[in-house]
Amino acid sequence: MVQPEKRSITIREVADLAKVSIKTVSRVINREAGVSHETQSRVQDAINRLDYRPNLNARGLAGDRSFLIGLFYDNPSAHYMSDVQTGAVARCREGGFHLLVEPWDSTDPAVGDQVLDLISQLRLEGVILTPPLVDHAGVLQALRASRIPLVRIAPDTDRETAPFVYMDDYAAARQMTAYLISLGHRRIGFLLGHPDHGATEQRYQGFRDELADHRIPLDPDLVRPGHFSYRTGMACAEQLLTLADRPTAIFASNDDMAAASVAVAQRLGLSVPADLSVAGFDDTPVARIIWPQLTTIRQPITRMAAAAADLLIDRAVRRQPWSHPMPRRLLEFEVVVRESTAPPPSKGGRR
Repeated sequence: MVQPEKRSITIREVADLAKVSIKTVSRVINREAGVSHETQSRVQDAINRLDYRPNLNARGLAGDRSFLIGLFYDNPSAHYMSDVQTGAVARCREGGFHLLVEPWDSTDPAVGDQVLDLISQLRLEGVILTPPLVDHAGVLQALRASRIPLVRIAPDTDRETAPFVYMDDYAAARQMTAYLISLGHRRIGFLLGHPDHGATEQRYQGFRDELADHRIPLDPDLVRPGHFSYRTGMACAEQLLTLADRPTAIFASNDDMAAASVAVAQRLGLSVPADLSVAGFDDTPVARIIWPQLTTIRQPITRMAAAAADLLIDRAVRRQPWSHPMPRRLLEFEVVVRESTAPPPSKGGRR
């Protein structure tokens, strides 16, 4: 038997039940200021009772709004981007906004023009930029030319030009390096991240400075250039673990490269952590699904993305320009110790 199509509830029915005007219902739906808490509660109760679903297009046309926020990225780590999207989507839904996710190729000379072309076709309320796009001159120029509000996640340059959210990558790398040293490691391999990511140099500097503070010389042979990808992590780990005097620990600039290091070690017959300790950075899902689970830096990726979306939603609701100095939010990191790290093997016990 064919079920009759469910009738759409109208905004007028919500207004009648809440005993307010249609304009007041619209202001509550669009989260505009100037509506008392008691009236907001009455309207929301009517919306819930009637199961009213506002039409996104109608909302946009009524207030010259789109309720769309863009998330632009170019990042080889699917796990990192999964966490970013989780945080941004949750905050957008909470605020009645929708998230448009767009991948870009930061190595394409025309990427700035491509961004400008997309923006000209959409009415975005704002854009969230992730590394390395946060520091890409062409992309930044395109967004500024379009006058679209922008929030950057973990930028390295021009921090006064737009709001941003971040964590202290330098301090986090120092703490992880200090932890490995406290276990007794002195030959520590380091896998660099993508050269276009600002966090790459900050993490490497933290590693170097912590070694120096413990009077441990930096061995250039133990530093390898990765690109935050599993594939480059495998190549780097292979180079380090086939050295005559291989490292007793590897500190990778992200979890994907750390997971690759564990896989290479096991293929070479090395036990983690008995023969080799491995530490990562980010605490993405891969850190918890491989065995042994990774010791890593818990970067608040989901919360940083949510904070970025929150800044844009707040600005869109208030319809006010950014305050000066530009808003910035610092989120805390955590060293998470799991099963992939242990004291180094004794000289006689090394394979």
